[in-house]
Amino acid sequence: MIKDIFTAALGMITQQMKLEVAANNLSNANTIGYKKDRVFEQDLIQAKLNLLNEEGIVETKDLPVATYTDFAFGAFEQTNNPLDLAIENKNAFFLVEDEEGNQFLTRAGNFTLSRDGSISAKDGKVLIGDTGRLNLLREFTVENASIQNTIASNIKVTERGEVYLNEALIGRIQLVEVDNPETLEKVSGIYFKPRTETRQRFLSFEETVIRQGWIENSNVDPIGEMVSLIDLQRMFDIGAKIIQVNDNTLDQSIRLGRFV
Repeated sequence: MIKDIFTAALGMITQQMKLEVAANNLSNANTIGYKKDRVFEQDLIQAKLNLLNEEGIVETKDLPVATYTDFAFGAFEQTNNPLDLAIENKNAFFLVEDEEGNQFLTRAGNFTLSRDGSISAKDGKVLIGDTGRLNLLREFTVENASIQNTIASNIKVTERGEVYLNEALIGRIQLVEVDNPETLEKVSGIYFKPRTETRQRFLSFEETVIRQGWIENSNVDPIGEMVSLIDLQRMFDIGAKIIQVNDNTLDQSIRLGRFV
């Protein structure tokens, strides 16, 4: 009976984790460049032995679940914003840098122009090019720059990642390709950092494929996540009911045992 309560509680904790992951995915359904998380159930053999009341190691180990990130493409959407960029290369990421010099990988290409002329993410991280941080005010240092009016300037990003302000070449966006994205550490919904086992390289000029005026949306399917939430909630309620029934039965057994 106590075994049944433990088994039901173990299942409820697993369902709770799945609920939290699904809810987080749903809340980021409209976050540009977001990659959804999934829950993977491991130690299935030990879990089966545990349910059959045979000797196993599930009770002495961590929960038999883990999360992973699904790096499938999100839907591309045309915005015609010159600083909205989408990567067509599989397993490739933009490289951005924060104020402390920490670098991150991301698929979120909804960039803006900061006050100092840097091409930045919404939270201020600066886009990195082949020569460092990309800054549109480099026209003061670019030789033979033909920029006449910075107020009515035209920003152009070619398919190969070259960034132009009017006719002046500012630099080239440096994409990073990761051999196995599953080795990346998820810092937030849209930012990742390589681990020691991560194999990465810079894409060459010929390999780079970038769409200007497009963004890659979240790869979350809102309807699918909503259905999953409903199913998980039902399973969680079933587990709670099992615990309640077994708890009542155990309470009655204790009461009867007092008179034996």
